[in-house]
Amino acid sequence: MYPSFSPNHIQTQFLFLTGKGGVGKTSTACATAVALADSGKKVLLISTDPASNLQDVFGIELTSTPKAIPSIENLFASNIDPEASAKAYRESVVGPYRDKFPEAVIATMEEQLSGACTVEIAAFDEFTGFLTNSEVVNQYNHIIFDTAPTGHTLRLLQLPTAWKGFLEESTHGASCLGPLSGLADKKDLYSSAVSALSDAAKTTLILVTRPDVSALLEADRASQELKEIGIKNQMLIINGLLQHYIETDEISSAFYHRQRDSLKRMPDNLKEIITYSLPYVSYSLTGVENLRNLFKPYKPSTTLDMENPSVNLPGLKAVIEDFSANGTKLIFTMGKGGVGKTTVASAIAVGLVEKGHRVHLTTTDPAAHLEYQFQSNSFNQNLTISSINPKVEVEKYKAEVLSRVSNDLDEAGLAYLKEDLESPCTEEIAVFQAFAEVVAKSENEIVVIDTAPTGHTLLLLDASESYSKEIERSTGKVPESARKLLPQIRNPKETSVVIVTLAEATPVLEASRLQDDLRRASINPKWWVINQSLSATNTNDPILKGKAIAEQGWIQEVNENKAEKCAIIPWLLEEKVGYDKLKDYIN
Repeated sequence: MYPSFSPNHIQTQFLFLTGKGGVGKTSTACATAVALADSGKKVLLISTDPASNLQDVFGIELTSTPKAIPSIENLFASNIDPEASAKAYRESVVGPYRDKFPEAVIATMEEQLSGACTVEIAAFDEFTGFLTNSEVVNQYNHIIFDTAPTGHTLRLLQLPTAWKGFLEESTHGASCLGPLSGLADKKDLYSSAVSALSDAAKTTLILVTRPDVSALLEADRASQELKEIGIKNQMLIINGLLQHYIETDEISSAFYHRQRDSLKRMPDNLKEIITYSLPYVSYSLTGVENLRNLFKPYKPSTTLDMENPSVNLPGLKAVIEDFSANGTKLIFTMGKGGVGKTTVASAIAVGLVEKGHRVHLTTTDPAAHLEYQFQSNSFNQNLTISSINPKVEVEKYKAEVLSRVSNDLDEAGLAYLKEDLESPCTEEIAVFQAFAEVVAKSENEIVVIDTAPTGHTLLLLDASESYSKEIERSTGKVPESARKLLPQIRNPKETSVVIVTLAEATPVLEASRLQDDLRRASINPKWWVINQSLSATNTNDPILKGKAIAEQGWIQEVNENKAEKCAIIPWLLEEKVGYDKLKDYIN
């Protein structure tokens, strides 16, 4: 279908890999680095991914200083901790104001600098030297970056107002306020870094995706966003493509055909990009030999007498029974894109209706035509559904913020504010406000909300409210409905958060960070749901069964170390859409 990816396809010195969590960026970056080093090239591999497992892959402790990998001549690696970088960066920005501003103002500044954009900028600050320092650049034939900056961050770097201490001058209530305010002395250095990224002779952007719809949509978004700022030398790698299937194995056949159906729905923009594939493999991509095998023809074990992994966790039915028995009134599902939040939220709603409760389900998935499907069914008289369109809510929120401050900002300041409002945090705030309006109108029913706000967003809303009382010129405002919802979310007798994940490294690590984020906001998730588990199936496909065995360690990690309570959902033969199909989760 697509030719296999080979490091021979790499022609530039700088490689940047990007893609949503769990698509295999780190393993692809590591395997590419090993192959290039094996061919005699001197290679530096740098990770800025908070979920990076470079240490596990190579079996060596790494820091931000490049270190030689003992078992591979010519390969050096560096693991930048963006969270630590962001913490140091926040203090460099906020520290000078601690004795000058009230405590509430300082708390707001710290929270505004706790978002994903700040982490990314701090990471960019760290690896800028690897792009612009000629002493470093001249040492290596290839420098590979595991995790590229987003288009939003790079556009911020190009806006002149970002370098003028914007944090000191405006508090508009948006999400990533002044993330560059502490870096004014690095404008020229950053400009050189962005130029190197945009130079097709120097840099290749590798978009890594899985053959599923959500990952392809994310790759398309990143591709277009980065093209807009001049990074046009792009390559697409479809990772984890099952090469063959066993006709007599229902799971194997369904898995194979679902991947092919997803690829048929690939966005037109991605179809224009040079595309390669990598196989779905059962073995863990750790250790040098396994990394070397990734680019070789894959021959799985044909042994089918392996014992099926045993999974002793309850299913989603236990989650629903718990909420029903305890009178939970507000339920959030949370997790990274592609793990199945919308489906789990819908199945929970249906399960509660089947237990006799009145339920309102609201989702931010504009492609989920659940309202039509549910309303056409005679069993859903106790279920109401609304669909919140994030694009509509974001535009409404941006218009509201701009209308409040447009008269107080010059043209450059307005341009900066508009870009600041393009951040992912802005969407969370806008959607949360829409959720709050739904909850405010709901009485005598359970509300199930697909996609919860992060702890950062909740703290930001709280901080904005405190800030607006503290400083008269502040325009940060929190609607009454959202203000009332904040304490309700923190009340475990009324509210429960369900974290949805997959039994893989990156989804679990990212879900763990989400949980830590929520705990900062005094919210403790009660249930974790491990979705789409091959361990919970009876597949005899040697590749899928090998992957099922590999899941066991992550299932154990979630159950024993992450979750207060844990449930598991098997990988299912078909996607469950519509009321009757969703009942399959609880039967």
